[in-house]
Amino acid sequence: MMPELGKYAGVVLSSYAVSIGLIAVLVGASILRARKVRAELERIEERIKRGD
Repeated sequence: MMPELGKYAGVVLSSYAVSIGLIAVLVGASILRARKVRAELERIEERIKRGD
């Protein structure tokens, strides 16, 4: 199922690995940012409910 990459196999596979790694980092950063924003919105909503 793996195509024959010849002498470029190392370069191609390492490029795939770097790309997958960068995508994973971006997804992780997005999740962390979403959690931070959600927590901040909850704090703002709580202040509004209290009437501050």
